[in-house]
Amino acid sequence: MAQKPSIPKGTRDFGPVEMARRNYIFSTISDVFHLFGYAQIETPAMENLSTLLGKYGDEGDKLLFKILNSGDAFAGVTPDMLENSNAVAMKVCEKGLRYDLTVPFARFVVQHQNDIHFPFKRYQIQPVWRADRPQKGRYREFYQCDVDVVGSQSLLYELELVQIVDLVFAKLGINVCIKINNRKLLAGLAEVAGAADKMVDITVAIDKIDKIGLDAVKEELREKGLSEEAIAVIEPVLLLQGDNEAKIEQMSRILASSEVGMKGIAEIRELFSLIVSAGILQKVELDLSLARGLNYYTGAIFEVKALDYEIGSICGGGRYDDLTGIFGLKNVSGVGISFGADRIYDVLLGLDKYPAALGSAPDVLFANMGREAVNYVMPVCAALRERGFSVVVFPDESKLGKQFDYATRSGIPFISINADSEAAAGTVNLKNLAEGKQQTFAKDDVDAMVAFLRQ
Repeated sequence: MAQKPSIPKGTRDFGPVEMARRNYIFSTISDVFHLFGYAQIETPAMENLSTLLGKYGDEGDKLLFKILNSGDAFAGVTPDMLENSNAVAMKVCEKGLRYDLTVPFARFVVQHQNDIHFPFKRYQIQPVWRADRPQKGRYREFYQCDVDVVGSQSLLYELELVQIVDLVFAKLGINVCIKINNRKLLAGLAEVAGAADKMVDITVAIDKIDKIGLDAVKEELREKGLSEEAIAVIEPVLLLQGDNEAKIEQMSRILASSEVGMKGIAEIRELFSLIVSAGILQKVELDLSLARGLNYYTGAIFEVKALDYEIGSICGGGRYDDLTGIFGLKNVSGVGISFGADRIYDVLLGLDKYPAALGSAPDVLFANMGREAVNYVMPVCAALRERGFSVVVFPDESKLGKQFDYATRSGIPFISINADSEAAAGTVNLKNLAEGKQQTFAKDDVDAMVAFLRQ
């Protein structure tokens, strides 16, 4: 019995139409990255597991896809290792699929520090893998489009990332809200709440507020050991109202006793001042509930949500002051954001925002009227390809109805039918299938053909 073809849950095949749309997204984003002076790099799909573990928090570690060692992978596993899943993983799995592009980038910077110049600005567009539960907008294999700069603490780079987000989504025709917070504000909040040692627990919990609601967040904080007094300090911050300036002023009063909190206030105030001066067109909002539960963020954090389509965040990132330190290169600050290409795809599809002319179909089909006719049109095909047109020749000498049907089903807008009479006259004809408009050209008058095809 033949095996039924299938793919793993949370992964997808992409046909020609999907790839044309995805490449539209990738090219739009990469073009903007280039405008701001970022250079492209790539890193392997596999990283040493030691590179990945411990960089994303306990929940992130659970979502790592680990690659089993070849041979007898479980030889040498002792009973005491079974009490620690990471210890077992490190014994039987030396490698893992990358969870994101930021940690591999930090590894890249350290490994190649003698070959790059700081500040180093790079972008990557590659797939990542997470052992998550598949659902709408959430996949186990998906692409990220990351842009980062390391080697500077200047808030001008935070502004630059906001400008990149602003321009990318303007080009894609998507209205978004750019949400911004600062981890120093959250650290200060934990401090004034008397729970500085619970900083990670607090950020992980409040990062879920959009998904599970305030009451569930408060319950999770209780489960993590926070007192009712501490929760009473945190809750009003999550409910702050007003414009960005009003929120900053309210937070400055709440965090007045926290040194780290006031550093965050100074940074967020300066960043919003820069954003106002830059004339950002998209909506920008200070969101004190934004936490982004990744442990390596230390300053500004970003999250972008579509305003006209219901889906999770489509872009996010932040400042990480010493991510490279875990690989031995201390005091190298970085900041970056990641565009979620798969969610952006869904938003563009849901809003019908893809360009009408976007597609992977050839521009012209030359019908096959026999070997001599094919030989006659070959120079014309080559000339049109040199002008940038996609041209195909039907492979078999078939009935014209079949060839017309192929062009229609394939979405090819023009067909050219040339037999003995065209060859004798030295002409080539082109027909617009949608409009029924047809015109005959001298075989060597490629300029006229190009003008007809571009009408």
